[in-house]
Amino acid sequence: MKKNALIIVESPTKAKTIKKFLGKDFTVLACMGHVRDLPGKASEIPPELKKEKWSRIGINVADNFKPLYVIPPQKHKTLAEIRKAMKEAEVLYLATDEDREGESISWHLLEVLKPKMPTKRMVFHEITNKAIKDALDSPRDLDEKLVRAQETRRILDRLVGYTVSPLIWKKIAFGLSAGRVQSVALKALVDLERERMSFVMANYWGIAAELRKGEEPFEAKLTHLGDKKVAVGKDFDEKTGKLVQNKDNSIILLNEPDAKTLLGEAQKGTWTVAEIDEKPVTRRPAPPFITSTLQQEANRKLGLSARDTMRIAQTLYERGFITYMRTDSVNLAESAIQGSRSLVKKLYGAEYVSDAPRRYTSKSKGAQEAHEAIRPSLDFTPPQDMGLGGRELALYEMIWMRTIATQMADSKQLQVSASVEVKTSKGPARFHASGLKIIFPGFLRAYVEGYDDPEQALGERERFLPDFKVGDTVKHMKSEVTEHETKPPARYSEAALIQFLEKEGVGRPSTYASIVSTILDRGYAVRNGNALVPTFTGFVVTELLRKHFPDLVNTQFTSLMEEKLDEIAEGKLAYLPYLKEFYLGKNGLEAKVAAEDKKIVPEEARSLHFDQLKNLEIFVGKYGAYFIYTDPKTKEQVKASLPESMAPSDLNAESIKSLIEQVKKGATSLGTEPVSGLPMFLKTGSYGPYIQLGDIPTDPKVKLKRVSIPKGIDPNGVDEKLARRILELPRLLGHHPDTGKEIRASVGRFGPYVVHEKDYRSLKKDDAVLDVTLPRALELFAQPKGRGRRSAVVRALGEHPETKSPVEILEGPYGLYVKHEKTNATIPKEKKPEDVTMEEAVKLLAEKELLSPSKGGRSKGKAKGQGAPKAAKAAKTPPSGGKKKKTPKKILSGTKKAKEPANPTGEKHAVGSRTEAKLASRARKAAASDGSAR
Repeated sequence: MKKNALIIVESPTKAKTIKKFLGKDFTVLACMGHVRDLPGKASEIPPELKKEKWSRIGINVADNFKPLYVIPPQKHKTLAEIRKAMKEAEVLYLATDEDREGESISWHLLEVLKPKMPTKRMVFHEITNKAIKDALDSPRDLDEKLVRAQETRRILDRLVGYTVSPLIWKKIAFGLSAGRVQSVALKALVDLERERMSFVMANYWGIAAELRKGEEPFEAKLTHLGDKKVAVGKDFDEKTGKLVQNKDNSIILLNEPDAKTLLGEAQKGTWTVAEIDEKPVTRRPAPPFITSTLQQEANRKLGLSARDTMRIAQTLYERGFITYMRTDSVNLAESAIQGSRSLVKKLYGAEYVSDAPRRYTSKSKGAQEAHEAIRPSLDFTPPQDMGLGGRELALYEMIWMRTIATQMADSKQLQVSASVEVKTSKGPARFHASGLKIIFPGFLRAYVEGYDDPEQALGERERFLPDFKVGDTVKHMKSEVTEHETKPPARYSEAALIQFLEKEGVGRPSTYASIVSTILDRGYAVRNGNALVPTFTGFVVTELLRKHFPDLVNTQFTSLMEEKLDEIAEGKLAYLPYLKEFYLGKNGLEAKVAAEDKKIVPEEARSLHFDQLKNLEIFVGKYGAYFIYTDPKTKEQVKASLPESMAPSDLNAESIKSLIEQVKKGATSLGTEPVSGLPMFLKTGSYGPYIQLGDIPTDPKVKLKRVSIPKGIDPNGVDEKLARRILELPRLLGHHPDTGKEIRASVGRFGPYVVHEKDYRSLKKDDAVLDVTLPRALELFAQPKGRGRRSAVVRALGEHPETKSPVEILEGPYGLYVKHEKTNATIPKEKKPEDVTMEEAVKLLAEKELLSPSKGGRSKGKAKGQGAPKAAKAAKTPPSGGKKKKTPKKILSGTKKAKEPANPTGEKHAVGSRTEAKLASRARKAAASDGSAR
């Protein structure tokens, strides 16, 4: 090992952690992710290539799909620092992450730096003293096959996005796009929503009884009447709502009168134990975490999004607390197995250690067993001793408990079921009771999937039945008729969608977080609680792809692409023939897009038709979704906006009828508000029904007060008194006992909430915004804040050195930013919250204030001293009746007006006119194509 070694990693946190294990002969620098990538905007394309059509996408298809790699401006300083350090170094170690993308980052560093000194690839699964020393002693060469597989993935994503997306822009709306993986995930959401739309509810009745044997009560439910089975939810067809009989026609559907008659007879009869069944059950612990299972469990247990989970896990890894978090292997190192077994023995006793070490293997075909599962570092430091807090502590604790549970003994349980009969005029009525006794908890002492507290989970799992035998008489305590209705299939949660993608082999675990974020950021789906609800925009995009590009939304086709990428990584498949067949082949993507372009009619592409909604057409327009209803008798047409809060499966005959009635009624007068003396009106807009105070003002500067009608209140039932209460929103609840500041309740775009000093908390289902009290609001503020769509504080930096006001790091819908008083400054993407110092934050804030026109600074278009062309100013759409401004002829790139559509996938690239610059700006808010660089 030579002295004066330079080690390059991705992030400052990782660099800092590694540095503490090494001596003064080592310099550790961060390259901040990729130092080269495909062009992200026009200014990054070399001037001599701007006229080349292929430069827009950064792939020269004619030259064997050669990528155009450029160095982003923000990377020049980073590279300069690395080159300076190289002058003093005798050996260079590339220590980027061990996955394909990490290999690609190292390859790009070699291509850019062109080192003349000895260069080694240094890999490790965890950042510990031993792991770093071992990695230094056993370096390897760069794996060209992994690099080629990652490059092929990047090319595929760019080709799909930049070839299909312009067509979607042209046929539906600007800013929309397709992605190689995310379109499949979106189709899964849309297909499930269609199932919910076609679902027909059915009612059925049953009987629940509370029985007692001695002093021990237990519950039982009616399952059979005579030799016939009593119908339950799974016996109904979801699309017709009708009972589906089995082969021997032995299912009976109870209606309410029959159930009550049967109940009366049963209450008078003698209840006897007819059958007892005992079944021993052995449960084994789940495998240790891989990327996808960590994301799923963190979503279920901790309510974390996949993106938040990966960000926190990345921090834990870079600080040396856990092993690498992007892995599809459940393999555990022998040292980790032995460390877990020793810890189990120490914490729970020798009887809780499994008889033999458990070694797990992955079922996934492409899993790399040389990698490890996600686990704590070798010392297995208990969570309470880590010095962590909040979500970092919660995630580490979950990983820690899951890992040690893998080496614990099986859980021994006894499942007990009993049938109790009582005679009726229809034959014996049979009731079923079930119980569970935990003989030996085993691994459940440490970890229960879906539960935060294992001890509580064990208590909830156990359900005891009395110690009785067949023929025993039990006492009837009480019973009642129960009414049930079938439920539509549940929507995907983020965890369930990731589980679906993993099962179908679509994408890779490391991409799942970006896939879900992309779908949400593009407005293809929204969150409703923990559920992902596709929007009408998501529907039209999916339908266009389903009709014209079925392969792009086919799970098997996309899964096969992943297998091909794996084969390239293993050296079994040549990348170039595969790319040529995919894009240029007889049925390749390029020819398919050209052919389908002629077939797609924009008006049809923007419309939706649902069989269950007769005489109704739905369209997605510039300002959202709307419908046109044609009366079958009069042929009269009614056009109305669909509320943004309305999910597609909420559309039914009743909801459409209500919207039509509101449109026909127009503004409904609701009397006068006594304080202001202004009239009140009930109206309907794109966000649904609302109350307006005052008539249309003559002065356009006067803003009328409008308050949305809270969800759950029937607009047709709003009278003068209720309208006044709604107009009180935001309603003053009182003052916070600690700050003395106001607490108010109101309704926003995402539902009802309470607010205190810009701290917003959503009301729960059982809370009513018109009735919520101050104590309830204080209870909500006392709870940890969820992420959701609003910004949340990630880290408090302290007081500003000049103003003494607090400076905080927050995360919003578009990423991290630093906040001080009324100024917000974006934090560079490569920076992590823990890496931002107060000095850096103050500098970012100062730059933001300098560039803010409202504060007398320069505009953002051109910084002083820079030679870049001025940024194009977005052309605003003139108000109705106004004169449309002429589109400036000067263009962003400084060349003649380009004919290609601007920015189809949301990535920055060469665009044409200033109008196109505006469109590109809108699209950049959408996520880049799947698998984009870190």
